[in-house]
Amino acid sequence: MKLEHIPVRVTGGPSGLPDAILMEIAELLERLVDEGINGAIDLRSLPMSDEDRACLEDRLGYGEVNATLDVAGQTEIIETAYPGVWWVRHLDGRGRVAAEQIVVTRVPDILISPPEDIRAAAARLIAEMRPAAAPGKDEEAPHV
Repeated sequence: MKLEHIPVRVTGGPSGLPDAILMEIAELLERLVDEGINGAIDLRSLPMSDEDRACLEDRLGYGEVNATLDVAGQTEIIETAYPGVWWVRHLDGRGRVAAEQIVVTRVPDILISPPEDIRAAAARLIAEMRPAAAPGKDEEAPHV
């Protein structure tokens, strides 16, 4: 068989998936602005090739904010060139991607301090500001 008779299929390069994801992101952005509803796309649940992921990352670009959290593994939160669109990547203890999402929101929830943590921080700061009791001085009896 001659080479010109062998069927050739070209593979590689991105599929149409990045375009579909970008359209969904645009719809999620409109919903965020019009209704105040956040959205997310779970990239790990999609049949994305490395080329698809690179294409999507290239087309979304990078914004001004980049945060890294170290809690039970590392989490990377990267603002894209489109305000309100965040690439969130959770890594396991070995540095492998455990979860990966495009999150459409004003600020990703993972960056928002819970009220109970803020309350505990205020109490801790106030306690640290109190002067230590001087040795030999009587403390006032607590008021009941």
